Amino acid sequence: MAEGQDARGREHVSRVATELYTASYLILFSILGTLARLGLQWLTFYPGAPVSFSELWANVGGTLVMGFLGEDRKLFAQEWGKETAAEVGRELTDEEKALEGVAAKASHAKVKKTIPLYIGLATGFCGSFTSFSSFMRDTFLSLSNDLPSPINHPYPPGAPISTSSTVARHGGYSFMAVVAVIATTIALCYAALRVGIHLANYIDRFTPTLPFHFFRRFIDPLFVLIAWGAWIGAIIMAVFPPDRPSGPASKGSTWSHETWRGEAIFACVFSPPGALLRYYASLKLNTIVPSFPLGTFAVNIFGTAVLGMGYDLQHVRIGSALTGGGRVGCQVLQGVMDGFCGCLTTVSTWIAEINSLPRGKSWVYAACSVGVGLSTMVVIMGSVKWTVGFSAPACVT
Repeated sequence: MAEGQDARGREHVSRVATELYTASYLILFSILGTLARLGLQWLTFYPGAPVSFSELWANVGGTLVMGFLGEDRKLFAQEWGKETAAEVGRELTDEEKALEGVAAKASHAKVKKTIPLYIGLATGFCGSFTSFSSFMRDTFLSLSNDLPSPINHPYPPGAPISTSSTVARHGGYSFMAVVAVIATTIALCYAALRVGIHLANYIDRFTPTLPFHFFRRFIDPLFVLIAWGAWIGAIIMAVFPPDRPSGPASKGSTWSHETWRGEAIFACVFSPPGALLRYYASLKLNTIVPSFPLGTFAVNIFGTAVLGMGYDLQHVRIGSALTGGGRVGCQVLQGVMDGFCGCLTTVSTWIAEINSLPRGKSWVYAACSVGVGLSTMVVIMGSVKWTVGFSAPACVT
């Protein structure tokens, strides 16, 4: 009886530890994924850039990594401590080689999705590196002719440079703009997923296997401290944002446009809640309808709605207040959009699910996601755009 109670106690402790490690990896990799997305967006929005919606490249990059992780069979070959044939110093038998078929591959794919580090990489980093809500935002902005575009022509000396000024166009061009954003994003992200899959197979012989017991005993506990320390540190830094009225921005015109620091800090603060909510919502809801991942669909649409409301608040003047509530208020809203909404919604998981579903059901899932997402933006952002109108936000990166 005592031995049975001890075993149940150890199992409970192990389950709690796994939950803690999973949450910690999600927290850390959501912050890293958000910073990677923001950095790549800023790097790819340059004068004369051939693609103006710069979050495309973050969506492509995150989906490529997702394809690699989903197909790879070496990194987590030890699964939950299983010994490999190489570790025990023998060759595979014919029977064991036969198990290397479809059944073994499917079993490994299912098991590794329960490993905290894999969840952190796939759900935390890839899911936060990509953003469905930003994809829907730019789809709407292309429809309303408000999509910011890089400058590719000279301005008179001293004239203010604008990346958001547009010329009037009729509805046919707006329709083609919407098609361009949707088709380019889905096609390139799906291609990136397939490239990631092929890359995993191509370098399989060179891919190392992570030692499970070493990670469980040393690396996982270490990342608990790093993850929670990083998040708490971001929260503390947000109390004293570098672009507050008494901060560096008040010390001269050179600092007047340096608003990215505060935006990045607030994005780091709001990233973990988004990633954690997406993970647990998908865990609970995706199995309800096997042919339609309800959890991913729900968080993508909810995150899109929240981003649309944040964008409205950031671009309108309420009463005598500054647009978006002033610089700090604008940065908080940007942090919610980039951090919470960016991590709550995902393109990489969405594309991977489309790839795994039967053809007809994948078309239904993809069409419903884009159709409902864009319709949500038309209602939320369009109701403000076509009545009150958008103004330039107080923080402009």
